[in-house]
Amino acid sequence: MRFILGSGSPRRKELLAQLGIVPDAITPPDINEDPKKGELPRPYCARLAREKAAAVPAGDDDIVLCADTTVALGRRILGKPRDAGEAAQFLTALGGRRHDVITAIAVRRGTRIWTRESVSAVKMKRLSDVELNAYLQGGEWQGKAGGYAIQGAAGAFIPWISGSFTGIVGLPLAETAALLQAAGYPVWRSS
Repeated sequence: MRFILGSGSPRRKELLAQLGIVPDAITPPDINEDPKKGELPRPYCARLAREKAAAVPAGDDDIVLCADTTVALGRRILGKPRDAGEAAQFLTALGGRRHDVITAIAVRRGTRIWTRESVSAVKMKRLSDVELNAYLQGGEWQGKAGGYAIQGAAGAFIPWISGSFTGIVGLPLAETAALLQAAGYPVWRSS
């Protein structure tokens, strides 16, 4: 049995390491991540995690773990910003409001797929022009859903969360451990 992480995210790899799990292979899938017309954030996120898991090549007994993180402002999906201008729009829209961070995980073994979603509420303060420009200049917004990473400098903009911190980072560890165990992966084996 091999453990394949279907994600190129260094944060997901670091979070798995907190459980003592080191992937045997890292194979990020190449799928279309565009939302379908009228698709709501939670079903969108769950669909992407399932599609990613199905797209990773693996043997019948291999365990594949994929995840997708989406920032939702009401019914609006805030994905990874295309450029600094879109990141500024996202951060301005999030300022002073609560939003949801949804991370869906999918674990595949053979033809079977187990899925779960973690939904956390996050409040971001309104950013001053100085804060916004400094954050954008730092480039941390690149490749991040909603244009921010709570585990980085943007943590200073988040006075309140309700839910899973690791889910907001990109891999909810409680749900991940439960799914891996359901798929037969020995998460809590002794060394």
